[in-house]
Amino acid sequence: MADSWNTDTGEAVYRSRDAVKNLRISLATRLQRANVFFYSFSDNEEELVVGWQEKLFSQYEMELFQSEAACQTPLDRQYHTEVKALNKSKGRRNHRIFTYTDHDRYTSCLPFHQLHSTDLLTSTKSSPTFLAERMASVRHRRQDRRTIHVIGWSGIFCRDCSIPKSKIVNWEPTEEFVKGSHVVNNAMQTMHIMGDLAPPGRLGQKDNEYLLVTIKTDGSGTVIIKPDFNKGKEPYRIVTAGEKREVWRLTVENVCTAMQPEEQEREQNMYKDLYVRHKEYLNSLVGQDFEMPPAGILRYLMNGEIVSAKGFEYDNLYIHFFMELPNNWSSLPFQSLSGVTQTCRAKTLGKENVAFFSYPFSFEAFYMSEKESEESVLQWPVIYFKVLSLDSWQRYRTEGYGYLLFPATPGKHTITCHTWRPLQTGTGSALRRFFIGGSPELEDHSYVRIPGTFKGERLSRFGFCTETTGSVTFNLHCLQQARAFVDATMLKKRRQKVFDQLGGFSQQGAVCTILEAFQRARRKMHEARESLPRDLVNTTSQLQIESSA
Repeated sequence: MADSWNTDTGEAVYRSRDAVKNLRISLATRLQRANVFFYSFSDNEEELVVGWQEKLFSQYEMELFQSEAACQTPLDRQYHTEVKALNKSKGRRNHRIFTYTDHDRYTSCLPFHQLHSTDLLTSTKSSPTFLAERMASVRHRRQDRRTIHVIGWSGIFCRDCSIPKSKIVNWEPTEEFVKGSHVVNNAMQTMHIMGDLAPPGRLGQKDNEYLLVTIKTDGSGTVIIKPDFNKGKEPYRIVTAGEKREVWRLTVENVCTAMQPEEQEREQNMYKDLYVRHKEYLNSLVGQDFEMPPAGILRYLMNGEIVSAKGFEYDNLYIHFFMELPNNWSSLPFQSLSGVTQTCRAKTLGKENVAFFSYPFSFEAFYMSEKESEESVLQWPVIYFKVLSLDSWQRYRTEGYGYLLFPATPGKHTITCHTWRPLQTGTGSALRRFFIGGSPELEDHSYVRIPGTFKGERLSRFGFCTETTGSVTFNLHCLQQARAFVDATMLKKRRQKVFDQLGGFSQQGAVCTILEAFQRARRKMHEARESLPRDLVNTTSQLQIESSA
């Protein structure tokens, strides 16, 4: 008698590259408590090797399919032929162990307690999981169909169908109903290895059939077996029902033929060759040559999003924006350089009223360098935008102006731009804005920054009254493409030239602002020097010469 039993009767999942038809399982059953005076040793023990979807007939099936009158389907007639051949050749190799394959109608007709009850394999009381109970009826084939007699205006006709026992639509589902309705339905092939554990002389009764092993596969290399292979551990325990409650031992082992090292190496080489061919096939579909801009041209692509706006006085906001292209920049003829968002109501978040637009836009531009000069600074395109509000009388008000420079570095950028609006002094302007809408507007939106038409040295905004309003947040995904990126040698030789790198491919986003500020400071120093007395200028120059010496 075994001192201990294997109580781990859960299912195990295996994955294999080999075909499932090569699966071989060895099963051994033995009666633990036997009366040797009445039973022979061969009646109480059996060991058998079973292959995937291998049909082994039970004593009940041997008796059933002997008669051709019991055959109703083509599969039954096939089994009738095989049973006759087995009886004629006396080549039946199984006695108690038999199988139900995926094509058998008995697979779906097994009692539920025989399919998934763990009490048959262990002495401990344990109930099947909820998912196991639900999955037991997933792939059942409907063998019993009812004939419904339907009365119509033309007479009585019959209809072969199945009547659902539950309502199709449940308008007030409970938690248990929702839990039971969400069951995964995967197309899997199933095989059951059964055992006829009846006493000798009483084989062939359906009540004495017990489920030993269940094997499932999805055809993609996944094999599920329940219970798992013993792998040298203690045998499983099977307790029969009835008054005697006999105890049987079950051992399950994997007896698949191991591959030789030469075969394994050949298989690995075959898979490597397959992967290489598949990679070449994908490369042939995609191609290796990407569309490249001509030499000396930078291609700039931007996928942007106007995320939100906050801090404005009125609600129902929308944003009007447009792009300005500096010199040497161009866009495609069908490229839209402006856009308007939808009207969005603000939502209170903390102490701020935030309007979430999530408005996407895309833009593509090209930069072409004409002359090489170290003193030249690349001017990036600018997005000018205006935030407006709309009330119930369809009156709009200008809430703020702002601008955004295209990022000089590729990648993702989240930028928040602050806005302002022109302000007229006096009470009349505030009353007019509140009651009838309207407010001072800029004729030239580029006045927010430095107008493109400005050619002077100084831009004075003295006396221009403004009011700080809210802010707008942008998400920008920028991509830069040029042949200069591919030619690493050219970049290495000329990486110190800002123009050759097309305006700071390796610079930070604020390089343009820094250089512009440096030039302005240089001009101011030159102007201040001209305003000094002549003798003081000569003294300063002399000091500079002495210090340099």
